[in-house]
Amino acid sequence: MKYYLIGYMYCGKSTFGPRLAEAKGLEFMDLDQAFEARYHYSVPRFFEVFGEEAFRKLETQMLHATAALDNIVVSTGGGTPCHSGNMDFILEHGTAIYLQMSVDALVQRALRSRHVRPKLHGLPEPEMRAAISAQLKEREEVYLRAPVILDGTCPSVEGVC
Repeated sequence: MKYYLIGYMYCGKSTFGPRLAEAKGLEFMDLDQAFEARYHYSVPRFFEVFGEEAFRKLETQMLHATAALDNIVVSTGGGTPCHSGNMDFILEHGTAIYLQMSVDALVQRALRSRHVRPKLHGLPEPEMRAAISAQLKEREEVYLRAPVILDGTCPSVEGVC
């Protein structure tokens, strides 16, 4: 049994994932945290030093390594399913769960977060809202391929179980 949590950054994948894993008696893996542990760079710093293309290549390799794992919930990065055919991989190797949220809710979470993401760093709220809206519009077609779609503002572990 393998679940992949997908959705835009700040939708709660890293918070919901451990709760789901515990409820189902599974392991939990946060792909961004695993990336940082393996490469000794934070994701924002890696983007800054090496660029997005290098990040996506290594991120895809890490995602593909999850094929060998079982009984796990994997929290992906917001862009993970949208690059390199990764959504096809996710759907082939497990169950995708999309934590869906509105642009307004994502902006509010981004403004409260202590972790600034590379694409939003330094943006005032209006520009942040526009950036989130545009990127979510691009990505949502991929996210909506998930067979399970939950309201990210209050996802139900019981509903998934």
